Amino acid sequence: MLIQPPLSLYIHFPWCVRKCPYCDFNSHETNAIPETEYINALLNDFHQDASLWQGRELKSIFMGGGTPSLFSAKAIDELLKQLRQNIDFAPDIEITLEANPGTFEQEKFAGYHAAGINRLSVGVQSFNSEHLSTLGRIHTADEASQAMYSLRSAGFNNFNIDIMHGLPNQSIEQALADLQQAITLKPTHLSWYQLTIEPNTIFYSKPPRLPKDEILWQIQETGQDLLAANGYEQYEISAYSQDERQSKHNLNYWRFGDYLALGAGAHGKITDSKKQQIIRYQKTRLPKDYLNSDKVFTASQKTIDCDELNFEFFMNGFRLNQGVSKSDYECLTGLKLEHTNKPIEKAIALGLLQETATAWIPTEQGRLYLNDLLQLFLD
Repeated sequence: MLIQPPLSLYIHFPWCVRKCPYCDFNSHETNAIPETEYINALLNDFHQDASLWQGRELKSIFMGGGTPSLFSAKAIDELLKQLRQNIDFAPDIEITLEANPGTFEQEKFAGYHAAGINRLSVGVQSFNSEHLSTLGRIHTADEASQAMYSLRSAGFNNFNIDIMHGLPNQSIEQALADLQQAITLKPTHLSWYQLTIEPNTIFYSKPPRLPKDEILWQIQETGQDLLAANGYEQYEISAYSQDERQSKHNLNYWRFGDYLALGAGAHGKITDSKKQQIIRYQKTRLPKDYLNSDKVFTASQKTIDCDELNFEFFMNGFRLNQGVSKSDYECLTGLKLEHTNKPIEKAIALGLLQETATAWIPTEQGRLYLNDLLQLFLD
Protein backbone atom coordinates (compact mmCIF):
# COMPACT_ATOMS: atom_id res chain seq x y z
CA MET A 1 0.00 0.00 0.00
CA LEU A 2 1.21 3.47 -0.89
CA ILE A 3 2.15 5.81 1.93
CA GLN A 4 2.74 9.54 1.72
CA PRO A 5 6.47 10.29 1.59
CA PRO A 6 8.16 13.50 2.79
CA LEU A 7 7.32 16.65 0.83
CA SER A 8 9.68 19.18 -0.76
CA LEU A 9 9.12 22.21 -2.97
CA TYR A 10 10.98 23.16 -6.13
CA ILE A 11 10.66 26.75 -7.43
CA HIS A 12 11.96 27.57 -10.90
CA PHE A 13 13.28 30.99 -11.94
CA PRO A 14 13.62 30.87 -15.73
CA TRP A 15 15.82 33.87 -16.54
CA CYS A 16 19.56 34.35 -16.86
CA VAL A 17 21.91 37.02 -18.17
CA ARG A 18 23.40 34.67 -20.76
CA LYS A 19 22.47 31.17 -21.89
CA CYS A 20 25.43 28.85 -21.37
CA PRO A 21 26.24 26.64 -24.39
CA TYR A 22 26.00 23.40 -22.35
CA CYS A 23 22.71 24.28 -20.59
CA ASP A 24 19.54 22.36 -21.43
CA PHE A 25 17.48 23.76 -18.54
CA ASN A 26 14.46 25.99 -19.09
CA SER A 27 16.35 29.29 -19.04
CA HIS A 28 15.90 32.42 -21.13
CA GLU A 29 18.19 35.39 -21.62
CA THR A 30 16.88 38.77 -20.51
CA ASN A 31 18.02 42.13 -19.24
CA ALA A 32 14.71 42.97 -17.60
CA ILE A 33 13.04 40.56 -15.18
CA PRO A 34 9.33 41.09 -14.36
CA GLU A 35 10.14 40.47 -10.70
CA THR A 36 6.90 41.49 -9.01
CA GLU A 37 4.70 39.85 -11.65
CA TYR A 38 6.61 36.58 -11.41
CA ILE A 39 6.50 36.42 -7.60
CA ASN A 40 2.75 37.04 -7.75
CA ALA A 41 2.36 34.30 -10.36
CA LEU A 42 4.32 31.86 -8.17
CA LEU A 43 2.03 32.58 -5.24
CA ASN A 44 -1.12 32.22 -7.35
CA ASP A 45 0.26 28.95 -8.69
CA PHE A 46 0.94 27.78 -5.14
CA HIS A 47 -2.61 28.55 -3.97
CA GLN A 48 -4.10 26.69 -6.91
CA ASP A 49 -2.08 23.59 -5.92
CA ALA A 50 -3.23 23.72 -2.29
CA SER A 51 -4.85 20.29 -2.42
CA LEU A 52 -1.58 18.58 -3.37
CA TRP A 53 0.30 18.86 -0.09
CA GLN A 54 -2.45 17.06 1.88
CA GLY A 55 -1.57 18.45 5.30
CA ARG A 56 2.16 17.72 5.08
CA GLU A 57 4.94 20.08 6.11
CA LEU A 58 7.78 21.08 3.80
CA LYS A 59 11.09 19.37 4.50
CA SER A 60 13.04 21.42 1.96
CA ILE A 61 12.75 24.16 -0.64
CA PHE A 62 15.06 24.53 -3.63
CA MET A 63 15.09 27.64 -5.81
CA GLY A 64 16.72 26.80 -9.14
CA GLY A 65 16.97 28.16 -12.61
CA GLY A 66 17.97 29.98 -14.67
CA THR A 67 19.50 32.30 -12.13
CA PRO A 68 17.36 32.81 -9.00
CA SER A 69 19.96 35.20 -7.61
CA LEU A 70 18.94 37.76 -10.25
CA PHE A 71 15.88 38.32 -8.05
CA SER A 72 16.17 40.80 -5.21
CA ALA A 73 16.37 39.73 -1.58
CA LYS A 74 13.14 41.67 -1.02
CA ALA A 75 11.30 39.57 -3.60
CA ILE A 76 12.61 36.30 -2.14
CA ASP A 77 11.67 37.47 1.34
CA GLU A 78 8.11 38.22 0.26
CA LEU A 79 7.81 34.85 -1.44
CA LEU A 80 8.96 32.94 1.64
CA LYS A 81 6.76 34.98 3.97
CA GLN A 82 3.68 34.15 1.93
CA LEU A 83 4.61 30.47 1.74
CA ARG A 84 5.09 30.27 5.53
CA GLN A 85 1.60 31.65 6.05
CA ASN A 86 0.04 28.85 4.03
CA ILE A 87 2.07 25.71 4.66
CA ASP A 88 4.06 24.46 7.64
CA PHE A 89 7.84 24.50 7.39
CA ALA A 90 9.69 21.70 9.19
CA PRO A 91 11.73 23.05 12.14
CA ASP A 92 14.94 21.97 10.38
CA ILE A 93 13.84 22.89 6.86
CA GLU A 94 16.61 23.32 4.30
CA ILE A 95 16.03 26.30 1.97
CA THR A 96 18.51 26.46 -0.89
CA LEU A 97 18.95 29.17 -3.50
CA GLU A 98 21.14 28.80 -6.58
CA ALA A 99 23.46 31.75 -7.06
CA ASN A 100 26.02 32.91 -9.57
CA PRO A 101 29.28 34.21 -8.09
CA GLY A 102 29.30 37.57 -9.86
CA THR A 103 29.65 40.72 -7.80
CA PHE A 104 26.02 41.76 -8.39
CA GLU A 105 24.72 38.61 -6.70
CA GLN A 106 27.25 38.80 -3.84
CA GLU A 107 25.75 42.08 -2.67
CA LYS A 108 22.47 40.26 -2.00
CA PHE A 109 23.81 37.43 0.14
CA ALA A 110 23.06 39.10 3.47
CA GLY A 111 19.53 39.89 2.32
CA TYR A 112 18.93 36.29 1.26
CA HIS A 113 20.13 35.07 4.64
CA ALA A 114 17.83 37.47 6.45
CA ALA A 115 14.92 36.27 4.30
CA GLY A 116 15.39 32.70 5.53
CA ILE A 117 17.63 31.14 2.89
CA ASN A 118 19.96 28.86 4.88
CA ARG A 119 21.89 27.20 2.07
CA LEU A 120 23.40 28.51 -1.17
CA SER A 121 24.42 26.50 -4.21
CA VAL A 122 27.02 28.44 -6.19
CA GLY A 123 27.54 27.64 -9.87
CA VAL A 124 31.31 28.08 -10.21
CA GLN A 125 31.98 25.27 -12.78
CA SER A 126 35.68 26.18 -13.12
CA PHE A 127 38.37 28.47 -11.70
CA ASN A 128 40.19 28.56 -15.04
CA SER A 129 39.55 31.76 -17.04
CA GLU A 130 39.86 30.03 -20.41
CA HIS A 131 37.40 27.31 -19.45
CA LEU A 132 34.98 29.82 -17.94
CA SER A 133 34.95 31.64 -21.26
CA THR A 134 34.38 28.39 -23.19
CA LEU A 135 31.47 27.55 -20.90
CA GLY A 136 29.91 30.97 -21.40
CA ARG A 137 30.15 31.89 -17.72
CA ILE A 138 30.00 35.62 -16.96
CA HIS A 139 32.02 35.58 -13.73
CA THR A 140 35.79 35.48 -13.28
CA ALA A 141 37.84 33.02 -11.25
CA ASP A 142 38.57 35.74 -8.68
CA GLU A 143 34.88 36.54 -8.33
CA ALA A 144 34.15 32.88 -7.74
CA SER A 145 36.64 32.71 -4.87
CA GLN A 146 35.52 36.03 -3.42
CA ALA A 147 31.90 34.88 -3.44
CA MET A 148 32.70 32.17 -0.89
CA TYR A 149 34.15 34.69 1.52
CA SER A 150 31.22 37.02 0.94
CA LEU A 151 28.58 34.40 1.64
CA ARG A 152 30.34 33.38 4.86
CA SER A 153 30.44 37.03 5.93
CA ALA A 154 26.70 37.18 5.23
CA GLY A 155 26.09 34.36 7.72
CA PHE A 156 26.00 31.24 5.52
CA ASN A 157 27.70 28.19 7.02
CA ASN A 158 26.15 25.69 4.62
CA PHE A 159 26.85 25.97 0.91
CA ASN A 160 27.49 23.89 -2.20
CA ILE A 161 29.94 24.54 -5.01
CA ASP A 162 29.19 23.19 -8.49
CA ILE A 163 32.32 22.12 -10.39
CA MET A 164 32.42 20.42 -13.79
CA HIS A 165 35.22 18.34 -15.26
CA GLY A 166 35.86 16.85 -18.68
CA LEU A 167 35.70 20.35 -20.19
CA PRO A 168 36.81 21.13 -23.75
CA ASN A 169 40.62 20.84 -24.03
CA GLN A 170 40.92 20.30 -20.27
CA SER A 171 43.93 18.37 -18.99
CA ILE A 172 43.99 16.11 -15.95
CA GLU A 173 46.08 18.71 -14.10
CA GLN A 174 43.60 21.51 -14.87
CA ALA A 175 40.60 19.45 -13.77
CA LEU A 176 42.25 18.53 -10.47
CA ALA A 177 43.40 22.11 -9.92
CA ASP A 178 39.76 23.23 -10.19
CA LEU A 179 38.72 20.60 -7.67
CA GLN A 180 41.56 21.45 -5.29
CA GLN A 181 40.65 25.14 -5.42
CA ALA A 182 37.05 24.29 -4.58
CA ILE A 183 38.17 22.12 -1.64
CA THR A 184 40.41 24.94 -0.40
CA LEU A 185 37.32 27.15 -0.07
CA LYS A 186 35.83 24.54 2.33
CA PRO A 187 32.25 24.23 1.14
CA THR A 188 30.07 21.86 3.15
CA HIS A 189 29.00 20.18 -0.10
CA LEU A 190 30.48 19.68 -3.56
CA SER A 191 28.65 18.74 -6.75
CA TRP A 192 31.44 17.45 -8.99
CA TYR A 193 30.33 16.04 -12.30
CA GLN A 194 31.43 15.47 -15.87
CA LEU A 195 30.27 17.78 -18.65
CA THR A 196 27.78 15.99 -20.88
CA ILE A 197 26.56 17.21 -24.24
CA GLU A 198 22.76 17.46 -24.15
CA PRO A 199 20.31 17.88 -27.06
CA ASN A 200 18.94 21.37 -27.69
CA THR A 201 22.14 23.07 -26.59
CA ILE A 202 24.76 25.06 -28.49
CA PHE A 203 27.37 22.42 -27.69
CA TYR A 204 25.09 19.79 -29.24
CA SER A 205 24.84 21.64 -32.55
CA LYS A 206 28.50 22.68 -32.46
CA PRO A 207 30.26 19.93 -30.47
CA PRO A 208 33.47 21.01 -28.74
CA ARG A 209 36.52 18.77 -28.52
CA LEU A 210 36.30 16.89 -25.22
CA PRO A 211 39.06 14.96 -23.41
CA LYS A 212 39.56 11.32 -24.35
CA ASP A 213 37.98 8.56 -22.28
CA GLU A 214 41.26 7.56 -20.61
CA ILE A 215 41.77 11.15 -19.43
CA LEU A 216 38.20 11.32 -18.14
CA TRP A 217 38.74 8.07 -16.26
CA GLN A 218 41.94 9.35 -14.62
CA ILE A 219 40.25 12.60 -13.63
CA GLN A 220 37.37 10.69 -12.02
CA GLU A 221 39.55 8.25 -10.09
CA THR A 222 42.10 10.79 -8.89
CA GLY A 223 39.43 13.36 -8.05
CA GLN A 224 37.46 10.93 -5.92
CA ASP A 225 40.61 10.07 -3.96
CA LEU A 226 41.30 13.77 -3.47
CA LEU A 227 37.79 14.43 -2.20
CA ALA A 228 37.88 11.49 0.21
CA ALA A 229 41.28 12.57 1.56
CA ASN A 230 39.81 15.97 2.36
CA GLY A 231 36.76 14.68 4.23
CA TYR A 232 34.17 14.75 1.44
CA GLU A 233 32.18 11.54 1.40
CA GLN A 234 30.53 10.49 -1.83
CA TYR A 235 26.90 9.66 -1.16
CA GLU A 236 25.56 9.97 -4.72
CA ILE A 237 27.06 9.72 -8.20
CA SER A 238 28.14 13.37 -8.33
CA ALA A 239 27.49 14.58 -4.75
CA TYR A 240 30.09 14.78 -1.99
CA SER A 241 29.60 16.24 1.46
CA GLN A 242 31.13 16.80 4.84
CA ASP A 243 29.56 14.87 7.75
CA GLU A 244 25.79 15.36 7.99
CA ARG A 245 25.80 17.96 5.20
CA GLN A 246 24.13 15.99 2.44
CA SER A 247 21.53 17.92 0.45
CA LYS A 248 18.18 17.17 2.11
CA HIS A 249 16.33 18.32 -0.99
CA ASN A 250 18.19 16.11 -3.43
CA LEU A 251 18.05 13.16 -1.05
CA ASN A 252 14.28 13.48 -1.08
CA TYR A 253 14.32 13.25 -4.90
CA TRP A 254 16.58 10.22 -4.93
CA ARG A 255 14.61 8.48 -2.19
CA PHE A 256 11.42 8.88 -4.23
CA GLY A 257 9.89 11.54 -2.03
CA ASP A 258 7.23 13.97 -3.21
CA TYR A 259 7.86 17.49 -4.43
CA LEU A 260 5.61 20.36 -5.36
CA ALA A 261 6.51 22.37 -8.46
CA LEU A 262 6.20 26.12 -8.92
CA GLY A 263 7.44 28.25 -11.78
CA ALA A 264 7.76 28.10 -15.55
CA GLY A 265 8.54 24.56 -16.69
CA ALA A 266 8.88 23.12 -13.17
CA HIS A 267 8.20 19.39 -12.66
CA GLY A 268 6.45 17.87 -9.65
CA LYS A 269 5.63 14.44 -8.22
CA ILE A 270 2.78 13.82 -5.79
CA THR A 271 1.54 10.66 -4.06
CA ASP A 272 -2.21 10.41 -3.53
CA SER A 273 -2.56 7.79 -0.80
CA LYS A 274 -6.36 7.91 -0.93
CA LYS A 275 -6.51 7.06 -4.63
CA GLN A 276 -3.39 4.89 -4.34
CA GLN A 277 -1.68 6.54 -7.28
CA ILE A 278 1.33 8.71 -8.06
CA ILE A 279 1.14 11.61 -10.49
CA ARG A 280 3.75 13.65 -12.28
CA TYR A 281 2.98 17.09 -13.57
CA GLN A 282 4.69 19.95 -15.36
CA LYS A 283 4.03 23.68 -15.30
CA THR A 284 3.68 25.85 -18.40
CA ARG A 285 7.18 26.16 -19.83
CA LEU A 286 7.47 29.59 -21.47
CA PRO A 287 7.69 32.53 -19.03
CA LYS A 288 5.32 34.67 -21.12
CA ASP A 289 2.69 31.92 -20.95
CA TYR A 290 3.24 31.31 -17.26
CA LEU A 291 2.66 35.03 -16.65
CA ASN A 292 -0.45 35.08 -18.86
CA SER A 293 -3.52 35.07 -16.61
CA ASP A 294 -5.58 33.58 -19.44
CA LYS A 295 -3.50 30.39 -19.38
CA VAL A 296 -3.41 27.63 -16.78
CA PHE A 297 -0.25 27.01 -14.73
CA THR A 298 -0.25 23.23 -15.14
CA ALA A 299 0.57 22.18 -18.71
CA SER A 300 0.46 18.41 -18.27
CA GLN A 301 -0.31 15.75 -15.70
CA LYS A 302 -0.24 11.95 -15.79
CA THR A 303 -0.60 9.00 -13.48
CA ILE A 304 2.53 6.82 -13.46
CA ASP A 305 1.81 3.20 -14.36
CA CYS A 306 3.41 0.16 -12.71
CA ASP A 307 6.27 -0.33 -15.17
CA GLU A 308 7.18 3.34 -15.10
CA LEU A 309 7.08 3.35 -11.29
CA ASN A 310 9.41 0.39 -11.15
CA PHE A 311 11.97 2.06 -13.42
CA GLU A 312 11.70 5.53 -11.88
CA PHE A 313 12.15 4.25 -8.34
CA PHE A 314 15.41 2.53 -9.23
CA MET A 315 16.55 5.29 -11.58
CA ASN A 316 16.55 7.62 -8.57
CA GLY A 317 17.54 5.27 -5.79
CA PHE A 318 20.48 3.62 -7.51
CA ARG A 319 22.20 6.99 -7.74
CA LEU A 320 22.78 6.66 -3.99
CA ASN A 321 25.80 4.72 -2.75
CA GLN A 322 23.67 3.19 0.02
CA GLY A 323 21.17 1.86 -2.52
CA VAL A 324 17.46 1.48 -1.81
CA SER A 325 15.38 -0.10 0.92
CA LYS A 326 13.08 -3.00 0.05
CA SER A 327 10.42 -1.66 2.40
CA ASP A 328 10.65 1.77 0.72
CA TYR A 329 10.13 0.07 -2.63
CA GLU A 330 6.82 -1.39 -1.49
CA CYS A 331 5.61 1.65 0.48
CA LEU A 332 6.62 4.33 -2.03
CA THR A 333 5.58 2.56 -5.24
CA GLY A 334 2.71 0.38 -3.99
CA LEU A 335 4.32 -2.56 -5.82
CA LYS A 336 5.17 -5.98 -4.41
CA LEU A 337 8.78 -7.16 -4.27
CA GLU A 338 7.92 -9.90 -6.75
CA HIS A 339 7.28 -7.25 -9.41
CA THR A 340 10.99 -6.64 -9.73
CA ASN A 341 12.43 -10.13 -9.20
CA LYS A 342 13.67 -10.73 -12.76
CA PRO A 343 15.71 -7.54 -13.29
CA ILE A 344 17.12 -7.80 -9.75
CA GLU A 345 18.28 -11.37 -10.40
CA LYS A 346 19.89 -10.35 -13.72
CA ALA A 347 21.66 -7.37 -12.10
CA ILE A 348 23.07 -9.56 -9.32
CA ALA A 349 24.24 -12.19 -11.83
CA LEU A 350 26.05 -9.49 -13.83
CA GLY A 351 27.80 -8.18 -10.73
CA LEU A 352 26.03 -4.81 -10.91
CA LEU A 353 23.99 -5.22 -7.74
CA GLN A 354 24.25 -6.77 -4.32
CA GLU A 355 21.32 -7.76 -2.11
CA THR A 356 20.95 -7.78 1.65
CA ALA A 357 17.95 -8.80 3.75
CA THR A 358 16.65 -5.23 3.64
CA ALA A 359 18.19 -3.46 0.63
CA TRP A 360 19.53 -3.51 -2.92
CA ILE A 361 22.88 -1.76 -3.30
CA PRO A 362 24.74 -1.06 -6.55
CA THR A 363 28.22 -2.54 -6.59
CA GLU A 364 31.19 -0.39 -7.59
CA GLN A 365 30.74 -1.83 -11.07
CA GLY A 366 27.04 -1.00 -10.96
CA ARG A 367 27.76 2.63 -10.11
CA LEU A 368 30.28 2.88 -12.95
CA TYR A 369 27.80 1.37 -15.42
CA LEU A 370 24.59 2.78 -14.00
CA ASN A 371 22.91 3.06 -17.40
CA ASP A 372 23.50 -0.65 -18.01
CA LEU A 373 22.05 -1.45 -14.60
CA LEU A 374 18.97 0.67 -15.20
CA GLN A 375 18.43 -0.79 -18.67
CA LEU A 376 17.62 -4.11 -17.01
CA PHE A 377 14.54 -2.48 -15.50
CA LEU A 378 13.32 -1.38 -18.93
CA ASP A 379 13.74 -4.70 -20.74
